Amino acid sequence: MAADALAVAPLLVPLLSATAALLTRRWPVIRTSVSVAGVVAYAGVVALVAWRVVVAPDAPGAVAYQVGDWPAPYGITLVVDALSAFVLVLTAAVALPAMLSSVRYLLAEDEDVYYHPLYHFLLVGITGALLTGDLFNLFVWFEVLLMASYVLIAFYGGVQHTRATLWFLVLNIVASAVMLVAIGGLYATTGTLNMADMAQRLAQPEAYGVAVGPVVGLSALLFAVFALKAGIVPFQFWVPSAYTAAPLPATALLAGAVKKVGIYAILRLYFTVFSEASVPVSLPGTAGDSPLAFLGPVLLLMAAASVVFGGVGAVRGRSIEEVLAFSSIGQVGFIAIPVAIAALVPPSAPGVAGLSARELAIAAALVYALNHTLAKGMLFLAAATVRSATGTSRLSELGGLAGRFPALSSAFMVGALALIGIPPLSGFFGKFLVFDAAVRADRSLTLAVLVGGSVLTIAYTTRAWLRAFWGERTAAVETADGDPGQVAVVVVMALGVVAVGVGFEVVFAFAEAAAEAATDTDAYVDLVAPTGGVEE
Repeated sequence: MAADALAVAPLLVPLLSATAALLTRRWPVIRTSVSVAGVVAYAGVVALVAWRVVVAPDAPGAVAYQVGDWPAPYGITLVVDALSAFVLVLTAAVALPAMLSSVRYLLAEDEDVYYHPLYHFLLVGITGALLTGDLFNLFVWFEVLLMASYVLIAFYGGVQHTRATLWFLVLNIVASAVMLVAIGGLYATTGTLNMADMAQRLAQPEAYGVAVGPVVGLSALLFAVFALKAGIVPFQFWVPSAYTAAPLPATALLAGAVKKVGIYAILRLYFTVFSEASVPVSLPGTAGDSPLAFLGPVLLLMAAASVVFGGVGAVRGRSIEEVLAFSSIGQVGFIAIPVAIAALVPPSAPGVAGLSARELAIAAALVYALNHTLAKGMLFLAAATVRSATGTSRLSELGGLAGRFPALSSAFMVGALALIGIPPLSGFFGKFLVFDAAVRADRSLTLAVLVGGSVLTIAYTTRAWLRAFWGERTAAVETADGDPGQVAVVVVMALGVVAVGVGFEVVFAFAEAAAEAATDTDAYVDLVAPTGGVEE
């Protein structure tokens, strides 16, 4: 396979799988087999792309594919670099076990309601958003993943599910309108929607006749949209209802991958594109000459609020999935804090191991995102396994699961410890790097929030463990009938959490490359090679 063709491969596989799942919907066994094979193929292609493009000794580091051989900025450009490849790997890491769990979790009549095509179309939207090289197609791929998300949240059709979908739908319709306004404004300002072309025009505004002043406000509109996708406070209200309404294996994908698309979009647009704009920005406590000066303090405040709000909500959760849903709000705050710090530190500030302080903070965010994807995805699948076995996931109706299902309980404990940050699990390294970023940036208040958030994480994971897995067995647990297949999926994911911690050196090298890709605008522009030229 040609190097540039690798950029389109991860998008084609789920698209073909969704089509095949639709065509075979009359034959349940074939449909399910095709769906599982499609996700296996997706994971394999993503692994191949990551190896051939980024990880292999002779890897080029990045490839671009011009759809239909139309040159940028006029055609559709797909880009795989270390940053997009890293998030693709996160997506595949949760998509495969979530699909395997879905097969065991869903009843036959549930699968008939187009679950499998929807699952693959969700993957199409996620993958397209990660690969696209222009803003309008980023909007298109967002809409694809949102349409699949709407139906998955409303999947069971009850009052709770309809209410959650309506709330999610209204918020995202407004967000889509705001995103279109921002994209239109950026096109009117810069004359292009191709990200590489926009970056070079913002870097040389006089040569292209670009007025960079409006970029700060327009980028702020996009930031609000991306923060909504990631579920960052104050745009988090849809998260608990949506995550508890959707089928739990689908929720594992929503929490593990869809949230990360919002974080990815912030990194790609702000650090690769908008950082090239030279425009004075002055906010209380900070000042700078690029839109990053706006992003830093605003995102830091929102991320800190997310850590606190999510942690407090999780402590009060009434079911396992409600605890995990609120926890996802808090955990995305842990991911967003180092992104904010990266925006606040000067680009030349020294870090360690050949990385600047900015790159080190972005690497911290990516490593923490990896841990959240694995641990939280596994915990949602554990909740699905508990519900399948007992008929409930309410903490008041559970107890004694540890004695009844020791393997499942051990895996849940591993996930909880990973969220807390206990060595040698993946969460320890992610949390250490986030704390390290705050210390290096001399952010004492941020450090206090991180400590408080960690205490809240200990509190809600301990409460969930003691209520559901410890103590006397309830009637629901006593008569439970666990599914060995679901338990096996959860156990394998728990082993993955351990493996990432043990082999962290490889993971961190990948994250380093991704952080460098996020901040190396020149390399991104040279890769895409927009040929628009200087306007006459």
